[in-house]
Amino acid sequence: MKRIAMSVAATLIVCILAGLYYGAPSLFREPLLQLNRSLSGMEEKTVEVARHTVHYLDTTPSASSVASRFAPGSSGGNDVPIILLHGIFAEKDHWVDFARPLTGQYRVIAPDIAGFGESTRRDDEAYDYAAHVRRLGAFLDALGLQRVHLAGNSMGGTITALFALAHPERVASVAFIGAPHGIRSPQPSTMDRLIDAGQRPLVAHDAAAFSAMMALVFEKRPFLPYPILHATQQEALRNATSNARVWDAQLKDRYLLQQHLGQLQNSPTLVMWGDSDRVFDRSGLSTVQTLLPRARITALPGIGHLPMMEAPAETANRYARFLDDVGSLGGSNQPKLSQNSR
Repeated sequence: MKRIAMSVAATLIVCILAGLYYGAPSLFREPLLQLNRSLSGMEEKTVEVARHTVHYLDTTPSASSVASRFAPGSSGGNDVPIILLHGIFAEKDHWVDFARPLTGQYRVIAPDIAGFGESTRRDDEAYDYAAHVRRLGAFLDALGLQRVHLAGNSMGGTITALFALAHPERVASVAFIGAPHGIRSPQPSTMDRLIDAGQRPLVAHDAAAFSAMMALVFEKRPFLPYPILHATQQEALRNATSNARVWDAQLKDRYLLQQHLGQLQNSPTLVMWGDSDRVFDRSGLSTVQTLLPRARITALPGIGHLPMMEAPAETANRYARFLDDVGSLGGSNQPKLSQNSR
């Protein structure tokens, strides 16, 4: 009878937890995020930057074998921190799995870009590329970082490139982890066709639009715990009107990067573009190769727009090898880094 009672009690507890998991998912969101961050040796911090409270993830000192060399202003090799910049309507935790293989050797920092995630969004502030570049500089200043490796996805990739052009002395390398925004692809993408039809495909006003957005950005959809997915959907719906304003502002710079990318010749550059990207068509790789003939360019088979989420270990390892090469060359002499694979 005692065993039966214990079995019944255990079953009841499981049922209660399952009910809460789906009935009150907000109770589980933060613990799940904290667990995943801890597995990657990262913790959340905040800093005040240009009238914004910026939330960011940073490597915990105990997670890194180079913790003693995390001094502000350090440079060279593994002493140069990595800054990971997400895309539009994305957030810092999208980088956590990607960061996991890197935090043992590098200080890795992933901010919620001002205006996104948990960072402040203000109605009286601009969130175009010029403003993002200025605030990135202020963020680095606030953290005491003089020189960094910059890597970004989509909007974050474009901010990375524009900042490197404006402040080349502060950027040890540039990486596009997934297609950057602002390249005109010879073949229009699914998103291009939706935009040309007058739609805002990354602004979700209802659950159906959110599902369509998820299908658009992912080819190989990663596992997302229900509490995380639910919170993401609710935030997207809650911010739909504000997101539309930000989307329209960025659409004015639809091909901005293409106008400037050819000037990015002196920074070691890595380009990883999902071969199945429906947001920015993979034919844009030919445009990038023409503009940056010395960059290391790789198409990722079976991957969509968010490779750091769809294949985090593979893309992180590719990035780590790139950083190793940059370190061995002192962050210069990019011709030796050319490695185009299609």
